[in-house]
Amino acid sequence: MTTDVLGIGDLGAAGVAAVLDLAGQRVGPVLAGRGAALVFEHPSARTRNACEMAVVQLGGHPVTIRADEVGFGVRESVEDVARTLGCYHALVGARVARHATLERMAAALAAAGRDVPVVNLLSDLEHPTQALADLLTIREELGSLEGRTVAYVGDANNVCRSLVLACALSGARATVASPVGYGLSSADLDRVAELGGEVRVGVDPREVVEGADVVYTDVWVSMGEEGADAKRAALAGYTVDEALLEAAGPGAIFLHCLPAHRGEEVSAGALEGPASRVWRQAENRMHAARALFAYVLGARPDARPAPFRDPA
Repeated sequence: MTTDVLGIGDLGAAGVAAVLDLAGQRVGPVLAGRGAALVFEHPSARTRNACEMAVVQLGGHPVTIRADEVGFGVRESVEDVARTLGCYHALVGARVARHATLERMAAALAAAGRDVPVVNLLSDLEHPTQALADLLTIREELGSLEGRTVAYVGDANNVCRSLVLACALSGARATVASPVGYGLSSADLDRVAELGGEVRVGVDPREVVEGADVVYTDVWVSMGEEGADAKRAALAGYTVDEALLEAAGPGAIFLHCLPAHRGEEVSAGALEGPASRVWRQAENRMHAARALFAYVLGARPDARPAPFRDPA
């Protein structure tokens, strides 16, 4: 049965735990002799590199496809593209402008009887592969997720949404500081509660960060986003710097999904300082993607695993 992952909630708590365990294990070549289509409507550095290498590590052949090569809704319908890719590939990963595109791709493949999972590599609604890399980094660095407090500062965007849902599924607490008009919606808060989690929201970054185990931020303005000047003005004062990190708990770590704009959402000192685990987090994009792809193709963690970690 196909396991699509369009949002982090599709995995459930057991699925998230399994993916995190798989990320640290050597997994068999579940893609041996098969292809994986990686569709990118938006440019990508980490996601493309992480996902292509993940497919290679699973024994498969990654085929990266740019927006102009598929032309969703212009050159071909979303459904026709999905059905075509399903003829060749065992897996479809897509980084899309609109979440509905993923839903249409998954529905078209299901209707065509193709057992080809669709994985969200980023949409305007969620970024589940990033959230899995985040959880993996926190668990590696702090030893556990249960009971940890993850404080997010800035625009409550797709990265933030997947992060707070992932925290709910893994037993961590989330706190979010955003200016008025840029916070989580009531629907987001309801979804966290449905998953058994808790999230505390506020407008004061220092209050939200106080005592946290993890401090997290993301860019203020994403690719092609409108209203950039107004948004930057609203987010002034939400920069994560060394002083804000000092308000967090002892031994707190700093995460950022990248790309980073030093002097805007993060100071250079925070990004490069001793609390930063940003580059481990970036590497973990590959490990998380490999584990997620393996999971949706049927792999499950081994009770006595051979560890996976590239040499330093």
